[in-house]
Amino acid sequence: MNNVNLVGRTTKDPELRFTASGKAVTSFRLAVNRTFSKSDEADFFNIVCWQKTAENVANFVSKGHQVGVSGRLQSRTYENKEGQRVYVVEVIANEVEFLEKKEGKGNGNQTSQKPSEGSKQSDTKKNNNADLDIGDVDLDEFNAIDDDEDIPF
Repeated sequence: MNNVNLVGRTTKDPELRFTASGKAVTSFRLAVNRTFSKSDEADFFNIVCWQKTAENVANFVSKGHQVGVSGRLQSRTYENKEGQRVYVVEVIANEVEFLEKKEGKGNGNQTSQKPSEGSKQSDTKKNNNADLDIGDVDLDEFNAIDDDEDIPF
């Protein structure tokens, strides 16, 4: 079993490159806070993404953005310019979840507004109807169950 799940912030803008065969590859470093540290300590991980994931990360993530990464560990070696063997351990990302919107580039207004107290419930129902592809179903006909006694199982 080789699974890695991390949530952290990027330390710089991801770098998009292409292999000789034309495959997109993006690499970046992820700073992950240590949860049980007495001081503010973090671990830094090298992340590598391939193909469409690489392109999306390069387009929508920049320095300081919080992302979730799911992938696997991979080690490799290479010889540097001085002829020394270098060992590298990287996280090969299968999935990258953007936990913040990237500012700029036409994403629109990113501030959220609270509806007035009187219209909160109706605005929520309207938003739910707009987000779901439900056809002719009217969600206003459904009522929330207040306690567990009414659940039929």
